[in-house]
Amino acid sequence: MGTFSRDGLTFDVTDAGPAEGRVVIALHGFPEDRQCWSRLIGPLTQAGCRVLAPDQRGYSPGARPRGRRAYDLANLSADVLALADAAGAERFDVVGHDWGGFVAWDLAARNPERVRSCTSLSVPHPGAFQDVAFTSTQLLHIWYAVAFQVPSLPELAFKAIGADRGAGILERGGLDPETAAQYASRFSHPDEMAGPIDWYRALPFDLRNPVPDVSQVPALFIWGDADRYTIRAAALACARHVSAPYRFEIISGASHWLPTAAADRIALALLDHLASATA
Repeated sequence: MGTFSRDGLTFDVTDAGPAEGRVVIALHGFPEDRQCWSRLIGPLTQAGCRVLAPDQRGYSPGARPRGRRAYDLANLSADVLALADAAGAERFDVVGHDWGGFVAWDLAARNPERVRSCTSLSVPHPGAFQDVAFTSTQLLHIWYAVAFQVPSLPELAFKAIGADRGAGILERGGLDPETAAQYASRFSHPDEMAGPIDWYRALPFDLRNPVPDVSQVPALFIWGDADRYTIRAAALACARHVSAPYRFEIISGASHWLPTAAADRIALALLDHLASATA
């Protein structure tokens, strides 16, 4: 499977591993794409998993609807369920990084009959951010989520930053030079940045329909203590929103970009989590 479709949109997807293997759907964040999982696909497929890693809406050229409402969590989660259906997977494991983690939490909370296990990298359950929003410095670390609400201006700001300066910013945040350059290459193209930014613009809709606590799906949350965007208080608060079996792991010295910067550690923890979820 190289693509799948939903509601007239066509999504590019990496499909790796045995066709009959256990399906693991991997969801990237901002401003990433499905290549963020390239260092984890090998360990997962060697363990017999079938990995499906899509370029999500706003990132796939054939899936860039207009309007912020098209990027709310309800649509983002429905895209993943459509991918699972296209792959013939009645049940699947979901792993997400950054914004992909938000989608993973939403899927686990609202679709426990479909999701076997949930893993989120860097981003706790959305409720954890709300828990500490006004009692910590968390909002200062994600100030851009408010700035992105302005129409058109963020796209122009990214264009002004450009690919080279953008890559430098991402490198200083913990990404390796090659990956930083890859992600920043779209900064100069407002039409390619509009969809990814609309994920943030849809936040007011998501706040009106908050993600429920995860009560049935085993969950793993991994956080790097050098993360610039998620503070320790929010990471610790995640446990309040998971009553299902839950594991929280801290990777000392790791930045926000765990799929690329700490792939070996993530692979070990994820494979152990998948095995325990099966048991």
